[in-house]
Amino acid sequence: MKKLFLIVAVMAATVSANAQAEPGSFSIQPHTGGTGGIFSSAPKTSTIGLPSDFDTNVLAGNSIGVDFEYQINKWLSAAAGVNYVVTGNAWKDKDVNNVKYKDVKIQTGYITVPLVANFYVHKGLALKTGVQFAYLTNAKEMFSIEDKTDKVTWTNITSTDIKDDLNKFDISIPVGISYEFKVPIVIDLRYNIGLSKIGKSDSAFKDSRSNTCMLTLGYKFKL
Repeated sequence: MKKLFLIVAVMAATVSANAQAEPGSFSIQPHTGGTGGIFSSAPKTSTIGLPSDFDTNVLAGNSIGVDFEYQINKWLSAAAGVNYVVTGNAWKDKDVNNVKYKDVKIQTGYITVPLVANFYVHKGLALKTGVQFAYLTNAKEMFSIEDKTDKVTWTNITSTDIKDDLNKFDISIPVGISYEFKVPIVIDLRYNIGLSKIGKSDSAFKDSRSNTCMLTLGYKFKL
């Protein structure tokens, strides 16, 4: 993520013009970047019996994908994409009776299909919103335990597959902003607001929704 922000900052300082697509044109844009995921109504404890009252934290992940865009007119375009996104939720470390629970997190992988309208409010600068459909490919619960009892420290790392506890499909609303430089490199910042509940009715995540912030860097090719 730090390297991505550094690249973006250098580009912003050195490139000022943009190359917005002509009306009626198609383009393809491969991109990659980082994510920050958090569950709304996240449970305060793990699904497999960790101590309760963990404080929720943001989980850092990544994404890679490609967008296809059609420029309808000077101010409006329609885009569809296919991405693989790693997101989820993390909990802050917790000490209980000389035992430290660390790196507690739920990490999920989704294949996502965003359908987005881009509103170009200025040359190269677009506001966007739409709908995103996602299919769950994997889900793991991970944490490590550091025990310092009897002046001996040992660490146990646990990883559990919880894919069966979560729903296969997810729907969210992406809202964001992007800017296209002359190169033409595109920086895109969007926030996906979860609409559907990610957990099955008998899981600890039955009331949780997945919200993900994404910052990506892409290169646009005209077709």
